[in-house]
Amino acid sequence: MAEQIHTPVLLERTLELLAPALSRPGAVVVDTTLGMGGHSEAMLERFDGLTVVGLDRDTEALTIAGERLARFGGRAQLVHTTYDGIGQALDGLGHDHVDAVLFDLGVSSLQLDRVERGFSYSKDAPLDMRMDSTSPVTAERILAEYPESELRRIFYQYGEEKLAPRYARRIVESRVERPLVRSGELVDLLIAATPAALQRAGHPAKRVFQALRIEVNAELASLEAALPVALDRLADGGRIVVLAYQSLEDRFVKRELAARTTSTAPADLPIELPEHLPEFRLLVRGAELASEAEKDENPRAKPVRLRAAERIRRKA
Repeated sequence: MAEQIHTPVLLERTLELLAPALSRPGAVVVDTTLGMGGHSEAMLERFDGLTVVGLDRDTEALTIAGERLARFGGRAQLVHTTYDGIGQALDGLGHDHVDAVLFDLGVSSLQLDRVERGFSYSKDAPLDMRMDSTSPVTAERILAEYPESELRRIFYQYGEEKLAPRYARRIVESRVERPLVRSGELVDLLIAATPAALQRAGHPAKRVFQALRIEVNAELASLEAALPVALDRLADGGRIVVLAYQSLEDRFVKRELAARTTSTAPADLPIELPEHLPEFRLLVRGAELASEAEKDENPRAKPVRLRAAERIRRKA
């Protein structure tokens, strides 16, 4: 089942970049966004002796991945947590440091393909959008309870939506009579609130749905907490690959990796002291994109931005 509904993005390039770390004797890699286990399965198949620590907040994904990876026995260690739980997960499993980390960010194929999860603006479904079905916060609840100022903020901040004030106002006006409970109702409201000239620039609901999904799942806050911890837990020579699918995530990853790969020596210091040397080196220039062939074969690869780095020294 998993193989039929999930094609890992940039699989071969990810394995190529992580290979020097994954091929170490007794290597441990953290797949912080396990999903249905596509990347993890490929890593376990190709690198004998490798242990994968797979993290995911989605209980349905963990069940599918668990079945898919069961043949690897104790080499697949799965944990129900968000990716900012990486430190606690590793502590609980007794891993002080790891050899590699993979972040495959954003909404998973499973979540997109399950219409009833409400992630897509193209299919009518309940306004849910939870990656973790045990969480109490849904898109419906946000639309019903957030004040207009907060709706405007998340549409601006997480969707980069220029019409955020207009959309927030219409939502608040509409819910006085009847709360929004289905994605189709929200889409209709957004289309009606969008000037005709701007509707030709793209679907009016795209950015709002992205913003709601990020708010429901605290995605950016989780990434901002998780990435520094992941980098800190990498052993010498350890490698990290991050696949981001929207600009907000990618900008944060770019900033964090830039800080870790830049000397901290003052500009007027005549000699660079060892403690000022960068901790990491970049493995790719800028952000790599999927090839046109992969984009044609797997449409979900179209927006991906890949960044990667290797630890070259630890702080004293």
